[in-house]
Amino acid sequence: MDPQRKRKIRLVVALSVAVLLAAALVYTSFSAASEAMEPSQLLTAAPGTSYDLTGKVVPRSIRHNGQELRFRVADRDGDGPTLPVTYSGTVPDPFRGGREIVLTGEVEHGTFIGERDTLVTKCPSKFTTSNDG
Repeated sequence: MDPQRKRKIRLVVALSVAVLLAAALVYTSFSAASEAMEPSQLLTAAPGTSYDLTGKVVPRSIRHNGQELRFRVADRDGDGPTLPVTYSGTVPDPFRGGREIVLTGEVEHGTFIGERDTLVTKCPSKFTTSNDG
């Protein structure tokens, strides 16, 4: 077989394998991703299923009970019902009432039980528009 033809065949095979691997990587990345849900969506969630909870910590709802942290989370827009949360693990420094959080866990008996060390606090953006006039 001609050496030039062999090189072309190898190039086509290598590029085909690279494209297939890239497609598999993209598919795996998007199929494994889960959308974060707000408290109003989790009130009727199936028990035993892991979810990512997102929302705002209700001010003055934070209670420490030994190593356990209890608080309530509302939807990001502030409307709707709140969901009680129980969490134990590392608490980020900016964690406080009114801050947005993301937490992985599951709903048990109407309470969101957060997995250890999955609490992430979103800092407010400094690029939001002000209505001060």
